This record gives sequence, C-alpha cells and structure tokens, in this order.
Amino acid sequence: MNVTFRQLRVFLAVAEQGSVTAAARVCHVTQPTVSMLLKELSESVGLPLYEQIGKRLHLTQAGETLAKTARAMVDEWAAFEQQIDAFKGLTRGRLRLAVVSTAKYFVPDLLGQFCAQYPDADISLEVLNRDGVLERLMDNRDDLYIMSQPPDQLPLIRHEFLPNRLVLIAPRSHRLAGQPRLDVKMLGDERFIARERGSGTRMASDAWFASKGFHPLIRLELGSNEAVKRSVAAGMGLAVVSEHALSQHHPLEDVVVLDVEGFPIKSSWWTLYPSGKRLSPLASVFLEHIDAMAQRWYKNRP
Repeated sequence: MNVTFRQLRVFLAVAEQGSVTAAARVCHVTQPTVSMLLKELSESVGLPLYEQIGKRLHLTQAGETLAKTARAMVDEWAAFEQQIDAFKGLTRGRLRLAVVSTAKYFVPDLLGQFCAQYPDADISLEVLNRDGVLERLMDNRDDLYIMSQPPDQLPLIRHEFLPNRLVLIAPRSHRLAGQPRLDVKMLGDERFIARERGSGTRMASDAWFASKGFHPLIRLELGSNEAVKRSVAAGMGLAVVSEHALSQHHPLEDVVVLDVEGFPIKSSWWTLYPSGKRLSPLASVFLEHIDAMAQRWYKNRP
C-alpha cells in the first residue's frame, strides 16, 4: 500500500471538515487537488473511504478507521516536531483545546497571556457543550480538555486548577432579593430555568438539590448561559449558574444572586487528558501556565 503523508493530511482535513471545498481551504490547495489526492488514496487502500450525501461527505467504516490512524500519525509527527523545537530551546507548535461552554468566560484570558509569552504558539480552541467535549476526548482529538464535571468511567489524568462556584440567581425585583440566609424550602413554589441535561452545571445542581430532598420546578431547559441569564432577567424563573458566567466587567443589572443556605455550590475546573497520552512540550508548558494563572486569580479573589 503506497500512501503519502500529504494524502493523509488532506484526507484528515476532509474527514474533519466534511467537504472537499472546506478541506481545500484549510489545506491551502485547490479543490481538484483534494479530489485527486482522495481518489489516489482510495485506490491505494482498495476500498471506498467516503460517500457523498447531498453536499456533505460521510466516511465509510474503512474511512473512519483510516481517519483515526491518520490522526494518530499526524499527532505523532507534530509531537516529534515540538520535541525537536524543545531541544533547540524553542516553544512553538499547535495547541489544541476543547472546553465546555462555561469555560469561555476565563479561557480567553488564559490563552491571551499564554500567547503573549509564547508568540510562536498556534491555538485551536473548540467551545462545545459537555457531550461534545466528551466525544472529542474519547476520540483523543485534542491535547487538553477543560470541564467542571469529569466523567468517572474513563481512565483520565485529571488536574484540578480553579474553583467553579455555582450561585443561584433571580430577577433583581424578586421578592427574596436581598434577604439573608434563605432556606431552600422557601423556593418550593418558584419556577427554575435549567441548563440542558448532561451539562456540568446541571449535573452539579441536580446532585445538590437531591441531597437536600428538594425538587425544583423546571420551566425551561436551555443550552447556553446567556439564554439562561436573559430568561431569569425577564422574570421567567430562578437559575443556578457558574460565577464565571456573571461578568465582572459588565454586571447584569437585571439579575441578583440570592443568599440561600448551602450556596454557592462547590465545584471545580479540571484539565483532562487520556491516561497514557504523551503530552506535547507545548501542552505541558500550557499546564504550568494554567497553574500559575489560577493561583494568581485565587489569591486575588474576594
């Protein structure tokens, strides 16, 4: 089987982008070049690697297997390049991160200062819901993953680096706003706006409510913190959100944090990667950067 590294790179781009046009754009080549390389690769393998349905390409079983192999080979080569750069005293390469949506409130600060310190580093950042991050984690598609509720069933290297306190918010005009030390039972008649099932915030809040024997009346389930906050501000109910979702730079004038006994719910942010995975030099340096930044934030936190 005669396969070139260039063919594998292009095929991997097609697998990840889902179209020849997008793959050509990512690889900085023409569409006919991508089509030719795919044809040559399919002929060399001896099996169809994809099928066209509408405007999107879908991998066959052979294509899925090849994509996984190609990804491993490309990752190994990238790690080798970074190792060579490290021997030369250089810190550069591509750092791939997948983070849950709530982490978007602090990860850009982490990355901004990291890139200022290491200007030759290229960053690939995927912001997804928890299920999306888990899917990428199980496929080993990134260097590091950041979430607040790591899965227990997967063999992972886990590193806790920052508190993720969950607070209960209400409309500023709510009858309980400003009252001290509220009992959760006083919220029995309240409606709640919840994050979608499977999100880290939802898992932590459901576990906390269950431990208190409290069953919140869920009016809405929403897939983003912004939608949750706007629904609360509109008077549709109460909600549990991460403190990180409440911007310190642009305070939300229409919501207030309720002082409920047991809140804030204690949670943490974690960096994860599969057990046995060899971190690239750049990923290892980024982990050290996260630690340093988290310690600084924690000391300055009120």
